[in-house]
Amino acid sequence: MILVTGGAGFIGSHVVDDLVANGVEVRILDSLLPAAHAARPDYLNPCAEFVQADVRDPDAVRAALTGVDAVCHQAAKVGLGVDMLDVEEYVSHNDLGTAVLLRELAGARFRGRLVLASSMVVYGEGAYRCAQHGSVGPAPRDPLELAGGRFEPRCPACGGELTPVAVEESAPLDPRNVYAATKAHQEHLCSAFSRETGVAVTALRYHNVYGARMPRDTPYAGVAALFAGALAAGDAPRVFEDGGQLRDFVHVRDVARANVVALTRGEPRPGAFNVASGTPRSVGEMAGALADAFGEHAPRPQVTGEFRLGDVRHVFASAARAERDLGFSAVEGFEQGVAEFARSPLRAAAPPRTAPRMPRT
Repeated sequence: MILVTGGAGFIGSHVVDDLVANGVEVRILDSLLPAAHAARPDYLNPCAEFVQADVRDPDAVRAALTGVDAVCHQAAKVGLGVDMLDVEEYVSHNDLGTAVLLRELAGARFRGRLVLASSMVVYGEGAYRCAQHGSVGPAPRDPLELAGGRFEPRCPACGGELTPVAVEESAPLDPRNVYAATKAHQEHLCSAFSRETGVAVTALRYHNVYGARMPRDTPYAGVAALFAGALAAGDAPRVFEDGGQLRDFVHVRDVARANVVALTRGEPRPGAFNVASGTPRSVGEMAGALADAFGEHAPRPQVTGEFRLGDVRHVFASAARAERDLGFSAVEGFEQGVAEFARSPLRAAAPPRTAPRMPRT
């Protein structure tokens, strides 16, 4: 049996469906957090056992681990949230929740596989090259530069233009917001657990995931969901900065398949892996593709020039290690995936306590 924490969520539920389709016995542990769910979702797989409980509850976790051979840890509070008032909740859900799970795994003398849902946000800014100085890491973004519409990072040595390149798993971690810091800490906690226990831990660093069952109308949603929600309401998607931010948009079915590969195929593959399409696209391109998919009468995206310090300019993935060592490569086409996403209803969430400030990219 495989335990999927957060198995009622956007990505977790697709992992559950894929595991069930592969004949695996699955147990879901999910608290149905109001920030993500207005009610119990009707898409929950009836062939999976469902336990409504919080991963921070040691008694619930201990019971849920009974008879479990592998754990897929998806449960987390995601996105950049509203403001720093969210910091305690992020640390509690993501770091404390992971710590409780690891303690109970250790107490149960668990010797199976652990797959962690990590994120590309642990990298901070992506990778860059300067024509004069080679590989460089840009400094944190300057709010005065951003306010003046100068969004591209510069070489810290010469101030020259930088060329963004694909980020590899060997890149140093540089989390630049609270959510990113908690994801990096999850990886560190799991690495410590692996060293202490010998349990193989695979950290899957998801890039920008999109697809059916994304939550709508919440500051915790990804940029694709926010664009789709605006279009569904007849409003123009608001694209921040100049829309040129490069990301890797990967379909949720590919992400689910990466988890199934890590959980079930051959010998465990410990370490971190980018889960991505391998093809960078701009945020503006995603907004435009969604508007096209909604039809000729859909409003066109509006490029606003707004920015948020917690965001980064460019981050997209090298998919080589996942293909070579994990045996995973993305297969879902971008155009077809976006067209399908445009037809998929977004999941309702309970209203946030305050209005969202800016979408996450």
